[in-house]
Amino acid sequence: MRIIRYADLKSQQWLNGGGATRVLDADVPGADFGWRISIASVDKAGPFSALPGVDRVITLIDGEFLLLNVDGAEHGLEKHRPFRFSGDSLVSSEPVGVSMDLNVMTRRGAFQGFTTVLELSKKRPHPVFPGQWAVLLQGDATVSSTGDDGEAPVTLGRYDAVVGQGEADGTGTPELSGRGFVAIISIDAD
Repeated sequence: MRIIRYADLKSQQWLNGGGATRVLDADVPGADFGWRISIASVDKAGPFSALPGVDRVITLIDGEFLLLNVDGAEHGLEKHRPFRFSGDSLVSSEPVGVSMDLNVMTRRGAFQGFTTVLELSKKRPHPVFPGQWAVLLQGDATVSSTGDDGEAPVTLGRYDAVVGQGEADGTGTPELSGRGFVAIISIDAD
């Protein structure tokens, strides 16, 4: 079972000084990624970096409201509601206070990314399948494996991620239980 601890990730300041990013996972490091999942703080209003050939899904995960201007059209982002846009677009943001967002970026023509926010249940565990990541956004959660690998349930912290593995690598499928909200990210090859 692979768990990515948010607290262990290196924070990288944006070139424009408007925020910082922590990369949760990527197929390759650096700017030549096919896909990348990250969490960013948006500290002040300003432009987003252009990412030609990249499709983006952004989800406000902390903060009241984030206003995005995408190619001249305003889009208000509310908490836990994913918004899809092209990295080719001219984008700027106006946060209400400091906000945090979850970003899924995929190279167009190679991958597609999807984000769904779900409420967790203590009674019904939620599986994390291969090709998926689960990021704890709010609340308390544990993750355990369906396999016979003998691993004890592991407690997740805020913004920790669980990588869906299992079967193909000989381990069980991770399952989350608890109370709160989790983002389920799927990345599919085109």
